[in-house]
Amino acid sequence: MGSTDPAWLVAARQLLGTREAAGIANSATILGWAKLLGLKVLGIVYNADSVPWCGLFVAHCLRAGGVDLSGMKVGVRAKAWAMWGANLAADFLSPGAILVFEREGGGHVAFYVGEDATHYHVIGGNQGDRVSIMRLAKSRCIARRWPRGVPVVGGPVRLGVSSAPVSRNEA
Repeated sequence: MGSTDPAWLVAARQLLGTREAAGIANSATILGWAKLLGLKVLGIVYNADSVPWCGLFVAHCLRAGGVDLSGMKVGVRAKAWAMWGANLAADFLSPGAILVFEREGGGHVAFYVGEDATHYHVIGGNQGDRVSIMRLAKSRCIARRWPRGVPVVGGPVRLGVSSAPVSRNEA
């Protein structure tokens, strides 16, 4: 963790390993995030961790980091994050940037922590049914965003060979 990490990325790192509940049970932690965020941010009543929760995770961490989420209408939908905040060019990524990815059947949203030649390294929710760091192909990235009014501190983090798994579908 770098000393310049934004508060929302610090919050995300503290949640590493948080898991959804197995079977028909639900994680009280994940449902608690939804309750705190509410309908105004999430856009739906969120009542089961079997519903994709990557967008919920991003919203929770941003809120925990003191970011104003006004303007976010359907925060539970990964692709809704592609229009939120300000656009950030790939050459100006910084830890904590919000990356939106295409996947079969939908999208995925997570926070940038670094990159290698072909993959972004991201911390996100609902990656293997838990909060984890994974590698996603740069070619799948459809948006790079940053909260409006918050200065970007730092720059791209170039990483070498990593043991982080490559994700191909975050459903």
